[in-house]
Amino acid sequence: MPPLLTDSHCHLDRLDEDLDVVLSRARDAGVGSFLCVSINMENVQDVIGIAHRYSRVFASVGVHPNEHQGREPELDELLSLADDPEVIAIGETGLDYFHSKGDLGWQQERFRRHVSAAKIIGKPLIIHTRDAAEDTLGIMREERAAEAGGVMHCFTGNWGTAARALEMGFYISFSGIITFNSAAELREVAKRVPADRLLVETDSPYLAPVPFRGKPNQPAYVREVAERLAELRETSLEDIARTTTDNFRTLFQLN
Repeated sequence: MPPLLTDSHCHLDRLDEDLDVVLSRARDAGVGSFLCVSINMENVQDVIGIAHRYSRVFASVGVHPNEHQGREPELDELLSLADDPEVIAIGETGLDYFHSKGDLGWQQERFRRHVSAAKIIGKPLIIHTRDAAEDTLGIMREERAAEAGGVMHCFTGNWGTAARALEMGFYISFSGIITFNSAAELREVAKRVPADRLLVETDSPYLAPVPFRGKPNQPAYVREVAERLAELRETSLEDIARTTTDNFRTLFQLN
């Protein structure tokens, strides 16, 4: 029987392939649970609908920091959407200074609104940060994000950033990036994160791991991420699967 893995961050609503096929392939690879993550208000009902339609698929509600053409999420709407029992998280949210330029006050205000929603509704945050670690951690501190908890998704930062997030009680999730030749520093971070704070994800359809790099990513490929993580931490795939799935259930209150 294959190990029971969890893809803690995927965008099933953005995959071109039939979801029945995608999820069947993932389950054949030993992936038993999935978190389908929202990135805008226009598609949020599709994300929630997928979670209602498929067993062991959960949803989040939120707007990605790079989304600036669509509708802005209001606090009351986030809270209403997050009240759905299949919604287990707020996000993804955060800051991205790589893709967005200029005055990014709107991005910071949106991030603060998501943190407020997470604290009020009592569901964890899914945080995206790129080229914005200091401001991201600063807003997390100012808004007391630790009261909600959450995960630094698709982590690409250094150990200093990881350590500060860990101090606030956050989990660290690794994606297919740890399989890239250019990610030597990130692999060192992956060795050091405490076992009880580890998660794995695909971020599919983006960031396919080696040996699928350059192709659309899919949840089945979280196995490659977990195998690389097991190698780095000198443990077994079964241990990584058990640990990260237990962590997922603990963080998102599924126990």
